[in-house]
Formats: sequence, structure tokens, C-alpha cells
Amino acid sequence: MAKVNKLPEVLAMRYVFCLICLLALLLLAGCAFVNVPLLSPPSPLEEQLLEGEGSKKILLLDISGTISEEGKSGGLLGRSSASMVSLIRESLHKAEKDKDLAGIILRINSPGGTVTASDIIHHDISEFKKRTKIPVQACIMSTGTSGGYYVAAAADRITAHPTAITGSIGVILMKFNVEGLMGKIGVEEQTIKSGDKKDILSPFRKATPEEIRLGQEIIDQLYGRFLDVVMARPGNTLVREELQKIADGRIYTAGQALKNKLIDSTGYLDDVIRGMRESLGDKNARIVSYFRPGNYKGSIYAGTVEKEGLAELLTGGADVLSGGGFMYLWRP
Repeated sequence: MAKVNKLPEVLAMRYVFCLICLLALLLLAGCAFVNVPLLSPPSPLEEQLLEGEGSKKILLLDISGTISEEGKSGGLLGRSSASMVSLIRESLHKAEKDKDLAGIILRINSPGGTVTASDIIHHDISEFKKRTKIPVQACIMSTGTSGGYYVAAAADRITAHPTAITGSIGVILMKFNVEGLMGKIGVEEQTIKSGDKKDILSPFRKATPEEIRLGQEIIDQLYGRFLDVVMARPGNTLVREELQKIADGRIYTAGQALKNKLIDSTGYLDDVIRGMRESLGDKNARIVSYFRPGNYKGSIYAGTVEKEGLAELLTGGADVLSGGGFMYLWRP
């Protein structure tokens, strides 16, 4: 019987062993390897022309989704994205440097969000208007409630689509009480605290009447600030007593909001664009938007929220309610 030559197999095994040893030595020696990231780093915002050939520009700026100071995690298969507060600030800074920019349209599709995030965006838009004298109009698409309406109040004029829902002026603070559930499963919570109010609104026990009163006092102050913002909006014709009667948290259709003087007109985004073009004296003014490279927008109605591909589907996005807190939010 002929002998089987195992020399090539032995040499191959030795080669693999030597290669492994070499790699281990390089790692121990601190040698650097080329690191090729699976995802490209985030890039600065870029401008995209949507329509028009005029000399002046009108920027479509999206206020879309839940308004929050927190960015979205990209999960395992995507990159994280900036918070809405950060994105609006970045967009306004870019717009301010553009000498051809003549107007901004806020395209709003949001149920609201945190009190602070809504207030920051409203403040940034108001300060932008003061510095640049550039007109800003708001167009509420399908939803512009609570914090979404709070942001819209910074605009010179508010238009809502005929089928839009708006209003929900007010503040909400929600807590869960899981004390009964924990008792059923045999889990007991113990808290060591410096004062009896340190764990106020804890989900592990029922809130005391005094704690409810303290929470209500904060809500009343934040609600008063909301009323102040609405009263100060450029198109407001309501007196405070009238506003208080309709600002009980209820939502309104576009027609109802117009009747109650919460908005200035009903119409479509095309109508808002046409009206701004006419006011600027350029009937073919260019309509532009800002985007991150890789997020293409093909028309004035293209995606109003930056998605991160499959990561958005896997993570489902960040729920702003998970962190608790006081909210300018409509959440049916």
C-alpha cells in the first residue's frame, strides 16, 4: 500500500500556527491596525434643491416626531442621530450664513414633547427672526399639538392643512404606581432618603395629597408659560380670558382652530409656499431643505424625519416618556 504524503498538511498547519503567533505578538507590542468603520461618521448638513429657479431661497425646516433634547440611538446596525433641539440649532446657524435665504417654512408634524425642548426650539426660532429679520411661517401637516403648537407660535403666521389636528394646549405629568403589582410578586421596595419629598412621584408607592399639590403647582407655572407664548405669537388676536377657555388640553381640527383664532389660515403646503413667494417678490423662489448625506429628499413632501434605516426598525426609536418629566405632549 502506498504511503500518504502528509507533508503539505503539516506545513499548512505550521503556517497557520505561525500566523496566529505573529498576530498575537503584534497585538501585545501595541501595533496599530487599520480600523475600517462599518458606518461613516456623521457629516455636516447639506442643502438640497427641491423646486424653483429663482434668485431667492425658502428653507423647509422640519419639526417632526416627538420633540426632545435627546438624540436617537442607532442600535446595532445604524448610527445615532442628533436630537431635534440640536438639529434645529444647526439648521438655523446654516441658514443664517446663507445670503440668498429669504424665508423659512416650518413643516410641523409633531404631537409635542418635553417642556424644555419645545421651549428651546421656540426660543431659537424667535431669536433667529430678531437677528436676521427673515420671515418664518408654520405649516401644520397632520399633527401640530401641544409642544408642536408651542413651536409654531414662534412663526409669523400659522397655517394648518384642512385635515390637521392641533391644539392640546397644556402640560401633563404621568406616573405609574406599581406598588400593588410588586406586592403580588413578592417584591418589596425600600428607599433611604434625606427628606420625605426626595422620592416624590415614585412609581413604587401612591403619591400623597401634598405631593400631588406640589406637582400641580409646577404644572400650573408651566401652563402659564404656554399661555404667555400663545399670547405673544405674532398673529394672536385673543385676549387671555378667551385663550384660557379653549386651552383646556382639548384638540381641534384645522377648522375649529381657525374659528378659535389659534391659527391664521387653513390650506396646503403649496399655498404657504405660494404666499411666501409672493410676499418675497419672487414667484419662482427656490425651495430648499437641509439633509445629511445619504438621506435623499425628492419633493416638498419627502420624509419629514431622519431615519437611520434598519436601525430605526430594530430600535423603534427612543420613547421620550421613558425618562419621565413634565411634557407639552398630546399622547392619546
